[in-house]
Amino acid sequence: MRVVGIRRDGGPVEVAALADDGARVTVLAGLEQFWADAAGHLARPPAGETLPAADVEVVPPVLPGARVVCIGLNYLEHVAEGSYAGEDVPPYPTLFARWTASLTVDGAEVPVPSGEDGLDWEGEVVAYVGRTLVDADPDQALAAVVGYSTFNDLTARRAQKLTSQWILGKNADRSGPLGPLVPAAEVGDLREGLRVRTRVNGETVQDGRTDEMVYPVGETLSLISHTLTLRPGDLLATGTPSGVGYARTPPWLLQPRDVVEVEVERLGVLTNHIVGNDARLRGV
Repeated sequence: MRVVGIRRDGGPVEVAALADDGARVTVLAGLEQFWADAAGHLARPPAGETLPAADVEVVPPVLPGARVVCIGLNYLEHVAEGSYAGEDVPPYPTLFARWTASLTVDGAEVPVPSGEDGLDWEGEVVAYVGRTLVDADPDQALAAVVGYSTFNDLTARRAQKLTSQWILGKNADRSGPLGPLVPAAEVGDLREGLRVRTRVNGETVQDGRTDEMVYPVGETLSLISHTLTLRPGDLLATGTPSGVGYARTPPWLLQPRDVVEVEVERLGVLTNHIVGNDARLRGV
């Protein structure tokens, strides 16, 4: 099953299952209803109204109040290629936040902000929390994950490097494309090593495996849950393998008209088109 958010004629967001051919969606529940029992909805065959996909707007199946927590520097080779090369891996992950307003979907156009030389790609996997976690141990935290998506943590590097905090560079407009949610039961354990690849205009620029993560999903969610309560619908972006653009010689960043794809084994391909800042100014 592939799950997306949909909006009909500007109405409230609903959650729907996307047909294999992408031509139809079958409604599962309203957005809040879905996250009140995400595991239950994902375990049952879709039984709601079926609509042509062309008649709805596809949006992230994400609650407006959800937290999007991201792991930075979670693959050893990615640490080694950047400005942190030569440093010891810290005992705890570097965590930063995205706002849900920065998220978008497969096929969306992503604008390059003014003052940036381009956007950098970071293909990765997002995990969705399906139940409340407070002081959870790693096994409990991992068991609470109800699904995963492909994700591209597109980054405005100039803004990211202005200060020691990364939030500005990680929240550019529409810079967080999400693929459809795939139930955790269909994905399995990321520690088994799912292949993560990123392509720019058809050329492979990242090729890693999720078993290379320094900070696994269960351990990271457990750590977070000992400080703040995780709620159903919260997201964890798990970090990117090596191969990002800014670390290359010379640097290689995404420009308008570039096409960037993230492909994750068992999750599918996420494709987005890069556009100029004029699109951002027009609000499209």
